[in-house]
Amino acid sequence: MSTYLVTGCAGFIANEVASQLLEAGHRVVGIDNLNDYYDVRLKEHRLERLLEHPSGQFEMVRGDIESIDTLKAVFDSNAFDGVLNLAARAGVRYSMQNPHVYMTTNAMGSLNLLDQMQKHGVKKYVLASTSSLYAGQPMPFVETLPVNTPISPYAASKKSAEAMAFSYHHLYDIDVSVCRYFTVYGPAGRPDMCIFRFIKWIHEGTPIELFGDGEQSRDFTFVSDIAAGTIAALKPVGYEVVNLGGGGTPVSLNDVIAGLERRLNKKAEINYKEFHKADIKTTSADISKAKELIGWVPKVELDEGLDASVDWYLKNLPWSGQLELP
Repeated sequence: MSTYLVTGCAGFIANEVASQLLEAGHRVVGIDNLNDYYDVRLKEHRLERLLEHPSGQFEMVRGDIESIDTLKAVFDSNAFDGVLNLAARAGVRYSMQNPHVYMTTNAMGSLNLLDQMQKHGVKKYVLASTSSLYAGQPMPFVETLPVNTPISPYAASKKSAEAMAFSYHHLYDIDVSVCRYFTVYGPAGRPDMCIFRFIKWIHEGTPIELFGDGEQSRDFTFVSDIAAGTIAALKPVGYEVVNLGGGGTPVSLNDVIAGLERRLNKKAEINYKEFHKADIKTTSADISKAKELIGWVPKVELDEGLDASVDWYLKNLPWSGQLELP
């Protein structure tokens, strides 16, 4: 049994990472401040499965990675085999409204973790990063592309976290895996992301807010695949950046909406809005490095993933339909 610190454990991806680690027989300490960026009831819902896991090997810390004192206490009380940092302020558009909190959480929070790791001799760090860094680069996106021109505070804060992780690798020999995620979706997904929002709006008959003409496309990746890749990235690599994405042909939002209409047996009404300049038109991941370096390939096809996402929403009604969208 290894002991891992998973930050942001009430969040969408980190919760699945913690669950898979518990299923694999490990002990997990999770930390989350349960902020109200989106409906806290969804975060509490996710936490239940960790707190009720039959192994009893999950410990919850309600705290913030921005707090050095909180992290010091957590590291003083545990001997971690690795840290998986998935705590983050996410979302491109909201980062334009509140950029400061993105830097304090995504950049300073990451620094706080790395500093405690260095002081306590913890040698493995997995950092969740983003495909948003590739804006303006040729596709498919490969890890060797220069990502020095982020077009949102969100992307800039993640770039900052990547750079600081390299510094600690260079100075203190901390082994770092940076995982750049591509449009993650699935059951109990984030309500600020399109899949959750489209399901809710189509089901209740609310017009969909669609920025652009709907032909923008994404490399959708199912949450269980992303979590499995994140855990695979615990492998010693030195310092490496790895794309975790679907790796297939990007799927347009119009196609996703059509697929959800079929599953919900309802027609969507669409309110078109101007495409946002901080968004990326298309994302497509080259995932060959993930396969070669950490032995990871995604397993869940989009049709299966959309089925699971819709099933979760419908099975949790009326509660799921009452969740507030940010």
